[in-house]
Amino acid sequence: MGAWDATSFGNDTANDWAYDLEECDDLSHIESAFQKVIDVEGDYLDSNEAEKAIAAAEVLAWLRGRPSPVDAYTEKIEAWVAAHPLQPSSALIAEALSVLDRIQRPPSELLELWDDSADWKDAMADLRLRLAS
Repeated sequence: MGAWDATSFGNDTANDWAYDLEECDDLSHIESAFQKVIDVEGDYLDSNEAEKAIAAAEVLAWLRGRPSPVDAYTEKIEAWVAAHPLQPSSALIAEALSVLDRIQRPPSELLELWDDSADWKDAMADLRLRLAS
């Protein structure tokens, strides 16, 4: 895992996913990231799929006007949201919240990697709050 912090874009996988988002004009890239987590059901969830889904949930929070702080890794998200002022449906927000719950429930590689990190747990709680409010 190429991660440098517990934020949504504090890892290589999320940043690579965000570059692909730049090629998209709708929410399909976000929906696809969620679907890959949903399709795992109760099987072991790979950290890469989880990191992409967290990044996708973060974009929804930005679209709802509840962004995380802007830094070098989120500038591309800020630009994409400004160019695509889309309104996610309540069903998509509910799906994002469900996906975040699944990521934080075993069997999940990302949960295993960050289980002892209060920073990661705080980051997930903050993202959930910004999505749900």
